[in-house]
Amino acid sequence: MTERFRIAVVGSGPGGMSAAARAAERGISHVLLEAEPHLSNTIFRYQKGKHVMDEPGILPLRSPLPFKAGSREEILGAWDDGVAALKVNVRHGAEVTAIKKQAEGHFVLTTTTGSFEADNVIMGIGLQGNIRKLGVPGEDLPFVQYQLDDPDEYMGETVIVVGAGDAAIENAIALSKQNEVIIINRRDEFARAKQGNLDGILKAIDDGRITCYYGAGPEKVEALSVGRKPGRMVLATPKGRAQILCDRVIARLGATAPRKFVESCGIQFPNKDPASVPAISPQYESNVKGLYIVGALGGYPLIKQAMNQGYEVVEYILGEKVEPADEPLLRGKFNKMPGFTTVEAALSKIQNNVRLLSHITPLQLREFMLDSEVRAPKKGEPVFRRNDYTNTFFCIVEGTVEVEVNSETGQRISLGQGEFFGEMSLISGRRRSASVFAGPNCVLVETPRRSMNRLINSVDAVKREIDLVFITRAIQQRFTPKSSAKDLADIVADADIRKYQPDEILFSEGDEGDSLHLVRVGSLTISRNIGGREIVLSYVPAGNYVGEMALLGDSKRSATVKAAVATETIRLSAESFRKLLARDPALRLQLQGEYRQRAAANLAVQTAGQGIDIISFLMRQGIGEATDVLLIDEALCVRCDNCEKACAETHQGTSRLDREAGPTYANVHVPTSCRHCEHPHCMKDCPPDAIHRTPEGEVFIGDNCIGCGNCERNCPYGVIQMSGRKAKKPGLLSWLLFGSGSGPGEAPYAKDSKPSEKKAVKCDMCKDIKGGPACVRSCPTGAAIRISPEDLVGYAQSRS
Repeated sequence: MTERFRIAVVGSGPGGMSAAARAAERGISHVLLEAEPHLSNTIFRYQKGKHVMDEPGILPLRSPLPFKAGSREEILGAWDDGVAALKVNVRHGAEVTAIKKQAEGHFVLTTTTGSFEADNVIMGIGLQGNIRKLGVPGEDLPFVQYQLDDPDEYMGETVIVVGAGDAAIENAIALSKQNEVIIINRRDEFARAKQGNLDGILKAIDDGRITCYYGAGPEKVEALSVGRKPGRMVLATPKGRAQILCDRVIARLGATAPRKFVESCGIQFPNKDPASVPAISPQYESNVKGLYIVGALGGYPLIKQAMNQGYEVVEYILGEKVEPADEPLLRGKFNKMPGFTTVEAALSKIQNNVRLLSHITPLQLREFMLDSEVRAPKKGEPVFRRNDYTNTFFCIVEGTVEVEVNSETGQRISLGQGEFFGEMSLISGRRRSASVFAGPNCVLVETPRRSMNRLINSVDAVKREIDLVFITRAIQQRFTPKSSAKDLADIVADADIRKYQPDEILFSEGDEGDSLHLVRVGSLTISRNIGGREIVLSYVPAGNYVGEMALLGDSKRSATVKAAVATETIRLSAESFRKLLARDPALRLQLQGEYRQRAAANLAVQTAGQGIDIISFLMRQGIGEATDVLLIDEALCVRCDNCEKACAETHQGTSRLDREAGPTYANVHVPTSCRHCEHPHCMKDCPPDAIHRTPEGEVFIGDNCIGCGNCERNCPYGVIQMSGRKAKKPGLLSWLLFGSGSGPGEAPYAKDSKPSEKKAVKCDMCKDIKGGPACVRSCPTGAAIRISPEDLVGYAQSRS
């Protein structure tokens, strides 16, 4: 006779196990079906001794089972004890192969050990059965694996770990104790890692225990028949291809939902995206009434979140009203929303009104809103202004905003409910390209850059929609502001986003002109071969375009275009570009005027003598990603070091620049001083979020710096140092009357003064001081100047 229960739980992961424990605690008829001979197979398969964290720390735990940060073994032991004490009805070895809802309303669950009936089913099966592979030739070679059980099994090996999530980081750190470890991160930061793991991997990299390839990805894995190593991996890196000989490759690339099985149960996914999760209600119920989903399968992989969901779903099944653990936090945010009643209503309004956020589940939206802020600015209030250096992202929940696209004419366009803005600065790192003002009844959701990038990286549908709007607006802004998105649909559909590594060529002098490139991220150099030498003629930052000359003149490329730094462009084919010209006759005249100006500027640079070499020199010093660079004219500099002394006097005794350090060419010296990059490397992986950019562009470090040193390690130009605040310098009268301390022009602080706890310091361009940077103001000969990349060509010509 088939057993029947009120609740059947499929999978004994944190969510499923917590649900079964709550059912047992409430005395509800239940069964917990687990395919393995042990509980929580996902945690069981963690590497031995792995430290398991209990994030998010702000949430309380709701479960009859205990959970606090500790080793894998401690946590599994506590759960085993808790399940036994509560007398949870566990059936091991019962792999569920089918779940069918009957006409009478109950479910029949078919397992490898027999069938069960249940009034309600809770699925907590996780994702571990569908591991993502490398997706390159050689992904199934014998020395390539996708799991690590015990890092102590390997010793003296060269191990490549592929991935940037918590599992990859933990594997890499554990293996590095007795192996040579290389970690491959496709991006330029560990954006998805928990804070403890982030700190650990960055320290290991800085200490030299782990080698990291940022912005790199595998191209293939090959077995070797000769040599001491069994294989090698070929990587695409920002500096070109690299080959690494290795004993082992461990790829930790996450997993996808067991979609075929889930869909066979009648559960629907919102789209065909392999990374999508089933659509579920705030009570965790799927489209199949009575079938609930908790944990990673529902988009919540964190243990504490899953355990809370397991507890809550049982309460919902029993008809109880239970406030989610994050409810008080969200209520505090939504209190700012006009007409706010309940958190659930506010979340529903946001998801219904903003198409971009319709791609995520209500549970993912809750997490998204914990990182965001609700704003309700008054009509006419500026949201941000043109040329501000801010990079938050905005969704319009209600009302409208006015985008001022031309400050001289006052031309504005309206964006309404459901639209978003701020994507250009978010992606490019450049200043805001327009001013935005609140319209009537405006309600916005403002999301920090890091949180928005995490969403973009984890939900493909969100990335696709932002990219589509970015391309549309970039074409509108640069070429045809009067055209609507509908008018440009065919051109946008033909456009594509291209990525280029530093020094990679977009097109070469003499090539046929087949496309135009709008620079989305990074910058480009334009050069020509003159007298057998490659001469850089100009610099093209994000927001500008290249390639129109050949298309307007229907001729070959007149110059070579290269990526100065890692760069992304929007490529428009010649055919699409000609469609734009045909639709707007005035555009051709405008571009021809710009064409003549650019040709004249290039010709002037070609006759600039030594100036053309200065451009190349400065591009090599990172001006391609800078927004402000300190330069010193060695022909005028008298080595008085007033610049350093003034900097120290202005910044509590520590100079932010080193005049002598740095390269020199043709009397143009680049001292060690902050370049205030478009995408500041120092901002990446700052645990307390202490590094900020003012609306005017200065990158500075706040007082909440904890001295972790991540920014110092991440800066490629060596302009950040760890320094303690030194003893306060005696005043001028104390020096005059009593000889206390040092005087004007002398070493500013006593060498034996004991500094306080060290924190990161760097140039902030004297952002709060009237008159601008002290280093420039204090130079008696005018040798010190600050320039932006836009001034580069003019500066180089002046040096000829």
